[in-house]
Amino acid sequence: MRKVELSEQSAFTGPQMMAAAKFKGRIEFAPGFAPRPDVSHVLFDFDGTLSLIREGWPEVMVPMFAEFLPPLPGETEAARRQLCHEDIMRLNGKQTIYQMIQLAERIRERGGTPRDPLWYKHEYLRRLEERIAARKEGLRRGTIQPDDLLVFGARRLLEHLTARGLPLYLASGTDEPFVQEEARLLDIARYFGPRIYGALDDYKKFSKKMVIERILRENRIPGAQLLSFGDGYVEIQNTKEVGGLAVAVASDEAHNGSGRFDEWKRQRLLGVGADVVIPDFRDAVELVELILGAPAPAGAR
Repeated sequence: MRKVELSEQSAFTGPQMMAAAKFKGRIEFAPGFAPRPDVSHVLFDFDGTLSLIREGWPEVMVPMFAEFLPPLPGETEAARRQLCHEDIMRLNGKQTIYQMIQLAERIRERGGTPRDPLWYKHEYLRRLEERIAARKEGLRRGTIQPDDLLVFGARRLLEHLTARGLPLYLASGTDEPFVQEEARLLDIARYFGPRIYGALDDYKKFSKKMVIERILRENRIPGAQLLSFGDGYVEIQNTKEVGGLAVAVASDEAHNGSGRFDEWKRQRLLGVGADVVIPDFRDAVELVELILGAPAPAGAR
């Protein structure tokens, strides 16, 4: 990857240099990065990419996993939690049920009798709801502003893409009713219309790969015309598999607006082939201009 800061604009020439000159923070580009003027559809992940309503979710899931996982002889609580954390983060970006399937398998490996993974999923959601209920209530009452729980700069990008006339899609590993509710609370559902997709209890009927295939099929476009933004490996990997351009959002969720990369996300997303890595959306409009190879038309700033 090459890092672009204001002191490193020489990495670009012509229109690319002009676009790079507008960047306020750090962006990393893969060596093979090139503009994609034919991009026609844009896909977003939700949690950690746009929404911070569920920020801190591992602090709910990891203790729950450790609670249900039978300890091995001599195993410390810290070691058991570390194993749970690794299992959880390895599957981050997929539907929540896959993490619960992994928990059930671990319990079985250790001689326990697990419950159905769907039970663990519902128990996790119950516990998570206790953590985030005040955030959602604050959004409803207006004591918390929607942009306070959006990744920094997200609304400006959504407005920009909408003004350009690009159809936006939302696909999340979080259950669809929650995604739809939280997108409304954050006042971003209007950018996506009916194109909001999330996990289902019948998990085999949904995946981000299925959403991508649907976008390409229904719009009769090649994968090269798809641009995606996400902080999980799944949407990055699935986008690259069809030839799309993938922007990894290595957001530091606990310090929104810091402009710093979450290094774990950064390394993970580089490893699955991200074309670009950004810490948040402070430079996203300028990045879109670079990707599309042209400045925005009037009214799309």
